[in-house]
Order: sequence, then C-alpha cells, then structure tokens
Amino acid sequence: MLDFLNDLLWSKVLIVVLIGLGLWFTIGSRFVQFRYFGRMFGILGANQAFSKDKHGHLSSFQALILSVAGRVGGGNIAGVAVAITLGGPGAIFWMWVVGLIGMATSYFECTLAQAYKKAEPDGTYRGGPAYYISGGMGDNWKWLAALYSVLLLVTFGFGFSALQSYSVATSINDAFGIPVLATGIGMALVVGVIIFGGVKRIAQVAEVLVPVMAIGYLAIALVVLALNVEQIPAVIALIIKSAFGLEPAIGGGMGAAILMGVKRGLFSNEAGLGSAPNVAAVAYVPHPASQGIVQAFSVFIDTIILCSCTAFIVLLGSVYQPGITSEIGGVALTQASLAGHVGEWGRIFVSIAMLLFGFTTIIYNYYLGENSLKFFSDKNQGLIMAYRVAVVVLCGWGATTDLGTAFGFADVTMGFLALANLFALVMLFKPGLRLMRDYDQQIAKGIAEPAFDARRFADMNIDLDAWVLEPQDDIRADKTAVQTA
Repeated sequence: MLDFLNDLLWSKVLIVVLIGLGLWFTIGSRFVQFRYFGRMFGILGANQAFSKDKHGHLSSFQALILSVAGRVGGGNIAGVAVAITLGGPGAIFWMWVVGLIGMATSYFECTLAQAYKKAEPDGTYRGGPAYYISGGMGDNWKWLAALYSVLLLVTFGFGFSALQSYSVATSINDAFGIPVLATGIGMALVVGVIIFGGVKRIAQVAEVLVPVMAIGYLAIALVVLALNVEQIPAVIALIIKSAFGLEPAIGGGMGAAILMGVKRGLFSNEAGLGSAPNVAAVAYVPHPASQGIVQAFSVFIDTIILCSCTAFIVLLGSVYQPGITSEIGGVALTQASLAGHVGEWGRIFVSIAMLLFGFTTIIYNYYLGENSLKFFSDKNQGLIMAYRVAVVVLCGWGATTDLGTAFGFADVTMGFLALANLFALVMLFKPGLRLMRDYDQQIAKGIAEPAFDARRFADMNIDLDAWVLEPQDDIRADKTAVQTA
C-alpha cells in the first residue's frame, strides 16, 4: 500500500502539481523570485536584519538561518547522491528546475504566513499554513487547517526526526566506528537541552551552526571544483543531456531523472510543503513580502548552491560511473567521492557535515511539531512537555533502527502535506498577489524598505495585534497611507 501511494503521489500527481503551480506562481507574480533576487542578498547586509525589536522577536536574518537549518539536511548530502544513483545525472537538472520555480512557491507561502500570523500573550508570534488556512479561507476550512497540523506533526515532528537521527548515527559509525547507540544517546541529550529552551534558543544555536556548516561545505566543494576545473563543462553537459534522455544508458532515462529530481528537490528545499512558513511567521519584519523574499533566498541556498555542491563532488569523482550499477549509494557515495578528491579525511568531513546538517534539522523538525500542537491548544503545557520527551526518545531510538517502512510512510504523509498546502496557496493566491502589489508599489515610489499598514487589509481577517510596527516602520506606513489616500 505504501509503495502504491508513493508511486501515485510522486510519480504522477505531485510532479504535475508542483511544477504546474510553481510555474503559475512564477508567471502570475511576474517572476518575483528573479525581480527581487538582488534584495535576497541584500538581507545579509541590512542592519535591520540583525537587530532586535523591543519585544525580542526573531530577526528576519534569524528566521532565514532557522529555515536554512531545516531545509539543509541529509537530503543535501545523501538525498542528492540517491537521486543521481537512481535517476542519473539528469536528476540534478530537474532538481535545479524545482528549486528555481520553488522559490516563487516559497515566496507566497511565507508572505501569507507573515500576513496571517497571530500575536501571543508574551509578545511573540505564531503562524504557518494552519493559520493562513483558518484565517484566510474561513471557518468552513478549519478542518483542513487541523488536518494539515496533524500531517505536519506526524511527518516532521516524529517521522523525519527519527530518520535524521538514523542517517547521522550510521554516517558517524561508518567514519569513526562509534556505535550508533552512543551517537543516538549523545544527540538525544543535546537536543533535549536545546528544545526545552524554546524557539529562541533553537534560533540562537542555528545562528551559530548553520553559517559554519553551509560555508564549510561550500568551501570543500569549491576545492573539488578547482581540482577538476577542466572537467566541469563536460559534467554540466552530461547533466543536461541526461535530463532530456539524450544519454539513454544512464540511470532510468528521462522519466527517472524527472521523478528523482522533483522528489529529492522537494524533500531537500521543502518549497510547497508549508514547513518553512511556520518559522517565517515568527520573525518581526516591516512587510510580509520582505519575509517572502528572504525565504525564497533560503530555497536558492539549499537547492541551487548546497545540493549542487554534492552533485559536483559525486559527478567529478571516479567512484560514480554513469551507466554502471554501483553498490555504493546515499551518504556512502558522497563520502567515497570526496575521499577520492581530497583523501580519506574527506569521509570524516562528510560525516561531520551530516552530523551538523542532521542535528539542526532535528531541532527544526521539533519546532514544526510544537507549532502543530499549539494550533490546537497553546495552554496545554503538559502535552508540549510530553512531545519534547518523545522527540528526545526518538533521537536515541531512531539512531539504532533501520526505519525503511517509516521512511515510506513519511514520504506518503509528506505528499498529502504538500497537496493540502498547495490547495490553500491556490485559494489564497489573490490575497498573496495583493500583498505583493502593495510591496511593489512602495518600491516603485522609491521607498527603500516598504512598511505594512495592516489597517488597509482588515478585510483579509489579519490579526492587527500582530502588526504593531516599530516606530521607524510605523512612520513609513503612515506616509504610505497618506500617499495612497
């Protein structure tokens, strides 16, 4: 049954829906991910990105880092290698396509998450797909919001947390010979210390680890490119030819390349799943579209940059031979390929990268599950504590157990999760465009950092308490309101 549902969802339904809607969002927004590409990089140098407001909300930069922490995981190392093994080098091309059009999807889901976020009694925010479904689509659709929350909890809060633990423990065992149980216990203890500190502590940890691991992995990939610079044009040509079935002896042909590229691309960057909006909503930004732009950049970092690092490490190496079946796959293929480039310490480097990528993903997955539970009740602290304990136990137990069936189940629930969120994005596309146009109009008037006047959007059922702007942003919003009037 799991195989049948996986085949139906990923081989037929989701490929059409993800690419079709991604193109619709891209064209309907006048290619928003490319129009504002420069502003995506600008967030890294903006002073306000690092500043704290009076309530201590997460900054836009912290939300970016936290979402990258979630998107960047085992899929960037093991998942890309699996895609190449099963779909051929052409899978990388389709992974790029999914990433580029997924930037538009992520823009809309994260913009809507910001717009429909809710103010908490302690001055923080909470939001995500469940909130824009219930707030934007009305009471008749609250059942869909509840269903989405359950799927998010099962898929990320439980399933992927255990799977990440298993991937990390087996990688560490392969490189260092450390028993998987010892790794599992160690991760469980550290994860417990962090998640019991709440989302702010999670963000603080991610703010340190994510740049280190991302820059380190990019640096080693650049070393590999420099060592094999003369082969790069041939590898790029191989990727493109294989993507369109022009290299029939490679992988499973064009169909397999598309299937693996789309599936692993979505698994890696999560655009359309609605997971990143849960994090995007908790940041303070002066306009919802600002966070949409930042989160589109997160997809670019994950898929176009970091997934490509793994792809070139594998394809420029001698371990993987196109058209020849190999017994080495997944993270072992990436480890062996890097070792072939830089020596045996490359295996250790990949294992450490897997540890950091998987660790930050686990704490990110935990937060998604907590957000799901709080959608139903934010006052039941006993339930939250029980969930925290369950995640800690899963980290230890998951490291010792081959969860093949659980992985198949999580793939199915992830498929339904994507369908629920994408349906909501279609229903809320017009409000999303309205938010985008408000941002566009302010940019056209020469306003460097647009501000959101939520009072002008009261008909959208937005929580006005969540849009009390900082003084400097409030002044700009008032000026914009006067100009509009």
